[in-house]
Amino acid sequence: MPKQHTYVLGLNTYDHDVSACLLRDGAIAFAIAKERITRVKHASGFYKEVIDYCLEAEGITLDDIDLIVRNCYIMPVGEMEERLVYFDAPGFLPEFERDDAAKHPLYLSHSDKVVTISHHLAHAYSAFAVSPFEEGVVMIVDGVGSYRSDVMESYPSSDTATPLARESESYYKFKGSTLECLKKVFMEPDRGFLSDEFYNMPGMGALYSRASTYIFGDWNKCGELMGLAPYGRHNQVKSLMGLTDGTLQVPHWTTDLKQPYIQDGSNWEKSPAMRHWEDLAWRVQDDTENVLLARARWLRETTGAKNLTMAGGVALNCVANGRLAREAGFDNIWIQPATGDDGIAIGCAYYGWLEILKQRRNFVMEHSYIGKPYSDADVAAALQRFLVRIQIDARRSDNVCRDTAKLLADQRVIGWFQGGSEFGPRALGNRSLLGDPRKPEMKDILNSRVKHRQAFRPFAPIVLAERMKDIFEGDADSPFMLLAKPVRPEWRDKIPAIVHVDGTARVQTVREATNPRLYQLLKEFDALTGVPVLINTSYNIKGEPIVETPRDAVACFLTTGVDHLIMHDTVVSKTAMHKIVGPLVDTYYDVTNLVSATARPA
Repeated sequence: MPKQHTYVLGLNTYDHDVSACLLRDGAIAFAIAKERITRVKHASGFYKEVIDYCLEAEGITLDDIDLIVRNCYIMPVGEMEERLVYFDAPGFLPEFERDDAAKHPLYLSHSDKVVTISHHLAHAYSAFAVSPFEEGVVMIVDGVGSYRSDVMESYPSSDTATPLARESESYYKFKGSTLECLKKVFMEPDRGFLSDEFYNMPGMGALYSRASTYIFGDWNKCGELMGLAPYGRHNQVKSLMGLTDGTLQVPHWTTDLKQPYIQDGSNWEKSPAMRHWEDLAWRVQDDTENVLLARARWLRETTGAKNLTMAGGVALNCVANGRLAREAGFDNIWIQPATGDDGIAIGCAYYGWLEILKQRRNFVMEHSYIGKPYSDADVAAALQRFLVRIQIDARRSDNVCRDTAKLLADQRVIGWFQGGSEFGPRALGNRSLLGDPRKPEMKDILNSRVKHRQAFRPFAPIVLAERMKDIFEGDADSPFMLLAKPVRPEWRDKIPAIVHVDGTARVQTVREATNPRLYQLLKEFDALTGVPVLINTSYNIKGEPIVETPRDAVACFLTTGVDHLIMHDTVVSKTAMHKIVGPLVDTYYDVTNLVSATARPA
């Protein structure tokens, strides 16, 4: 039987956010990050699980794949794997994965159909290749990319950058499938110990991570840093970064900054250093916005481009993105929803499709719901587990959007599980917790019952796309929750639960064409309340990845204060038995394992 499709597999490997993306004839078929499968946030290590997920979802085997393109920002994947053979690096390949890796056909592969590309090149393809634009420019800014010696694409050379300098910023222009690098900014290595070397590198992403570590004790709390920044006083801390004649200047961290958070068991929110941390957060955020805006304006003026695309971890900064949309002068802006390193898998796949196979662009990423779908039978099976069934009441609804809207209007917290999961760090309405934005206390209810986050962090709104301009300022569409927009003054008291202290909100616009069920839910809520907006936050608890499977959704529902779980057309509620069984299960068992493994016939 002749082969029906051409398949390309993209992989982000070994370090944080291991992921896979499968293309079918140039369109994304499925994509997944390893954390959704293993339930370990930002999971690193071997990539067997993400490959198996995509292959099983498509119903093919590895032999059906025509081309595999991969990246690891640390070093080329082949060199990485050779080193892992004799070097014990459990952060990249833990002991329990070594046997699977050794048996896998891609490990240490020398096949002609397995290719490695460099980091910013993969980010760039993830941005422009699936954007809605025929031509434009690409802006890549992240923490750290490939060594200069490993960069694949041609670029205007820098006489000062050494072979061991690392990518920090890359700027490109594109037309059709053709990509040209206009500028690269490299960071030289710095003396240090452990990860301190990275934090002291002179780059935008590195500085932001340095401040995140200083304030939160964790390099990857950049979203929290962005949320804290509006509470800071302006100009209380001297500038930490700026441009001089187009050259980025990042002075060394000094002993003036001597109030770091040390994870010693003390209460972070009650620290006497809080005022200082707020001021520092404002400074780092303001510096970042100003440098990004200057870079974007340079890119527009240099090229005359009307369309901007973005990827790289710094593009998760929705406040800075909002300023770029309003002030950089581009007509349109499109940001890859998986703009961090999970999205590298998309870029690798499209490099293979466009550059190696020499195919044409034929796909626009209008939504990120590219996880595999789960059937009604999968949902029923998750609800029929014995220790689940005795705690719940599950009823099928003939109009689930109408019934859910009524629950939301009654101030219920809703777990919303529909379709394929979102690819990327944002829950965009298929694996979401939803709430009523009309009362300010809903923010505290979500935090206390489910999320357990710091009180200063805002919750995001979803809004009917056609009503967005009525409620939020700015014309730019925001389907991926990557732009912060000012809330119009006349609406701030109507939807206080989603308005941040600076008067903005991280908006997601919802269209019927890309998510008809979520769109209909917003329409029903609008009909009941006159408000076409809901709170939307990710369906998970602090420290865990967003739920992927029906079983994950049920486990989170039973161990948190979520009032109702909506899975497909089924409305799930807790019964009186939950108050008895729930604490016993919490005490004596791992609930997630019970949901997955405890079975008794229905």
